[in-house]
Amino acid sequence: MNLFSRIGAAVKYAATGRLSMSQLANGFEGAMAQRRLIAWKATQQNLNSLLSIGGDVLRARAREIVRNNPYASNAADSFVANAVGAGIKPSSLIADTVLKDQIQQIWLQWTDDADADGLTDFYGLQALATRAMFEAGECFIRFRPRRPEDGLKVPLQIQLLEAEMLPLTRTQIGTGTNPVRCGIEFDAIGRRVAYHFYKNHPGDSTVFQNQGELVRVPASEVLHIYRPQRPGQIRGVPWISPALVKLFLLDQYDDAELDRKKVAALFAGFITKNAPEDSLLGEGTPDGDGAAIAGLSPGTMQVLLPGEDIKFSNPADVGGSYEMFQYRTLLAIAAALGVPYTNITGDLKAANYSSIRAGTVEFRRRLEQFQFATLVFQMCRPVWKRWLSTAVLAGALPMPNFARNPDLYTPVKWITPKWQWVDPLKDRQAERIAQEQGWKAPSDIIEAEGNDVDETFRRIAADQKRIKDLGITLGPLEAPTSSTSASSSSTPSVQEPTPDAPLVADAEPSIDDNETPE
Repeated sequence: MNLFSRIGAAVKYAATGRLSMSQLANGFEGAMAQRRLIAWKATQQNLNSLLSIGGDVLRARAREIVRNNPYASNAADSFVANAVGAGIKPSSLIADTVLKDQIQQIWLQWTDDADADGLTDFYGLQALATRAMFEAGECFIRFRPRRPEDGLKVPLQIQLLEAEMLPLTRTQIGTGTNPVRCGIEFDAIGRRVAYHFYKNHPGDSTVFQNQGELVRVPASEVLHIYRPQRPGQIRGVPWISPALVKLFLLDQYDDAELDRKKVAALFAGFITKNAPEDSLLGEGTPDGDGAAIAGLSPGTMQVLLPGEDIKFSNPADVGGSYEMFQYRTLLAIAAALGVPYTNITGDLKAANYSSIRAGTVEFRRRLEQFQFATLVFQMCRPVWKRWLSTAVLAGALPMPNFARNPDLYTPVKWITPKWQWVDPLKDRQAERIAQEQGWKAPSDIIEAEGNDVDETFRRIAADQKRIKDLGITLGPLEAPTSSTSASSSSTPSVQEPTPDAPLVADAEPSIDDNETPE
């Protein structure tokens, strides 16, 4: 194409806003509609439109897979155990240590009463909400204020509602001129005003009243917990969606393979008779269909009549590609779920120290993003603020100036569960070096253990005082020497870092990639 042709094409595009097929051929390969991609039909519909159309089916299939597929169920359990563990716990940042102790003590008491259903504590609700997001894409939390006669020191509880309680198909004009989109009512500037919940779960066949009846709940009384994946997304997508088809087909393939092997193994041998009435192996009387079954004992040899034959079953093997096929498919599933292969399958035979640690680091980076950007921000933070104001109004906490300036009392730091590493000795050494060099504060190390700093220091001081009062003398902890290491082949030698020594990896004990540290 010469210069004048290019100028003409540019003028035509500026006038019409369209490109010809010949121009598209030189554009993005993914946008081409030629031979290889002619069958690729991608939609430009908004994610909210896709969810309103197929969200119910997608969620139902995701729940069925997690309910019945061992890999999906294990992936959900692994994600929840690593993301929440024993709970993401608050540590108030109030400078008044006496008031802080009161807040922490009353909060600890309330966590046992937090669940409106009375089945778990607040940290168990965190785990339940996380699993609901993994399985169904979202979860709703409703604040439940209580009366004084209910006997709660802080008259507040929270109730978890499944995603099915808010209909995806409810899109219409709501109260006044407010639109309702996928069950959520918005105002003129896009703020959430209310949620239109079913009174009862639409899939609960044990409830016979108020089926299909909706109730409008103000948005101030509801928390919507989900991980947005696109700007403007208003409902959650099941996290298992990218792996849904592979999990379903792999499960069917495994079931078919297992059933084929079972059926083949049921047939031990096939007898060819010269006459139907002959009893060659002591078979019983034929049934109504004319079939008779003969039993075999180990080592039995039967002499047949001339011209008669017996053939034994030889079940086909799955072949050498079965395990590799499974491995590759499960790798793709693990990548789609964002959970390491070893966590999904429990298969550690090909793992070593380096691969386990590398996979764990990447997995925990994703978990930290979820912990603080989703669970803490959407669930823990608003629950803490609502609980604190309720505790003050109920007289459980003495804060006379709370109404004037609540921001002085609400600052809090959420402490995530402790990470368990593959080689804790090396991590302890790294923390010690970082602290001595001034790169890390002791409080950061304590909080990384999942503990509150002030409480830990108080317990250390109390223990030291108790030891001193009892006259107990504890010797210093010394690193193993070279002679000690030589006497035990299972304990690696540890070189203590010195102020002048270079901080390099060679100062740490070497571990073979094919070995697992003790």
